[in-house]
Amino acid sequence: MGFVDPLTALVVSFAFLGVMVYKRVNLGVTLSSTAILLSLLSMEFGEIPNVFLETSTDALTISLVSATFGIMLLSQLYKETGVVNNMSKNLSEIVKNSKLVVSLLPAVIGLLPVAGGALMSAPLIEAEANKLELKEDKKTYVNIWFRHTIFPVYPMSQVLILTAALTSISLTSLIIRQITVAIAMVGVGYLIAFWKVSTVKDEVKKGNHSRNLISLLTSFSPILAMIFAVAILGIDVSIAAFIGVAVLLLIARPSLNTSLMPFRNKAIYGVTLAAYGAMLLRKVTIESGVSDVLGEIIANGNVNEVVLLLTVPAVLGFLVGSPSGGIAISVPMLAGTLSFLPNTAGLLYIAAYLGYLGAPTHLCLVLTADYFKCPLGGLYKYMIPSLVISFATAILVYSLI
Repeated sequence: MGFVDPLTALVVSFAFLGVMVYKRVNLGVTLSSTAILLSLLSMEFGEIPNVFLETSTDALTISLVSATFGIMLLSQLYKETGVVNNMSKNLSEIVKNSKLVVSLLPAVIGLLPVAGGALMSAPLIEAEANKLELKEDKKTYVNIWFRHTIFPVYPMSQVLILTAALTSISLTSLIIRQITVAIAMVGVGYLIAFWKVSTVKDEVKKGNHSRNLISLLTSFSPILAMIFAVAILGIDVSIAAFIGVAVLLLIARPSLNTSLMPFRNKAIYGVTLAAYGAMLLRKVTIESGVSDVLGEIIANGNVNEVVLLLTVPAVLGFLVGSPSGGIAISVPMLAGTLSFLPNTAGLLYIAAYLGYLGAPTHLCLVLTADYFKCPLGGLYKYMIPSLVISFATAILVYSLI
C-alpha cells in the first residue's frame, strides 16, 4: 500500500496531469510524470523499480516506442528532403478537379503524422480553394477535416498502434471497424465543404501526366513500402517504419546534414516519450490497483457500456488535446469494468479521436484557423455536424459488427 489510498492517488495524479496539460507541457513529459507521481502515491517504494523495469523491457512497449520513433523520423525526413512538396505538387498537376485537390492534398499530407501538420497543407490548398471562392471558414474546415479522415484506417497511425497495444487487439481488426467511419467522414466532409459550390470550369493542368504519376508514386513509395510490409508480409510496425525510412533515403539521396536534421528536432523525442509514458501509466494504473477501484466505482454506477466508451475517451481526448493521451488514460480507467474486444476497442479509439479532432486544444485546428484568419465560431458550425454524424456512424458500427 502506498502513501494514500488508490482513489485519492488517482485524483491527485490526474489533477496534476490536468495542470500539466493546461500549461502545455510536452505530452511525453506529462504522461511519464503522472505515472511516476501515481506510483509514488499508490505503491510501495520497493515495487516501483520493478514496474519501470517491466515496462521498459516489455516486448510490446519496445515495439511501440520503436515504431513511434521510426514513423516520426520518416515524417521529418519527408519534410527535410522536400519529397513531401513533390508529392503534393504532382498530385495537384494530375487531378483536374479543384474540389478533389483541396480534399486530397490535406489527406496526403496527413500520411505524415506531424504535430500541427495541417499547417503544411494549408498553403498548398489555398490557391485551389480560392478558385472555388471558398471563404476562410470553409478553407479552415476543409484543411482540418480532410487531413484527419485518413487516420482511422491508416496502419502507420501512432494512435491506432497505441490502441492496439494497450487493448491487445490486432491492428487489422481495429482498421476493419474504422473503414465505414472513414467513408462517412469523407462523405460528410465533401457534402458540407462543397454544398452549392460550383466546380471551376476549364481546369486544365499543364504538364506530362505520366511523368507526374511516376514522380507521385516514387514520392509515395516509402509509405507504400511500410503498408506492404505490415499488411502483406506481416512485419512488425517497428521494423516496417525503418523500412520506409530506408526507401526514402534511397529515393531522395539527401546530404549527410539533411539526413541528420530530424535528429535535432525535439518533436521526435517528445512523441516517442509519449508512447513510453502511455505504456508506463497503463502499467502503474494496473499494478497499483487504481484501475480496479475505478472499475468498481463505474460498475456500481450502472453506466451503459456505450456511454462509457463514448464519453470517457472523447472527453479526455478533448481536454488533453491529444488522441494518444485520451487513449492512454481511458484504457486503464475502463479496464476494470470492460472487456476489450474489437468492437469495444474500436469505439473507444474513434471516440478519443473525434473528441480530439474537435478540441480547441487541437494544434492543427488552432494553427489552421490562425493561418486562414478564421474565428473558431465560424469553423464549428461545420465541425459540429460533421462530428455528430461521425459519432453516429461509429455507434452503428459498434452495434452491427
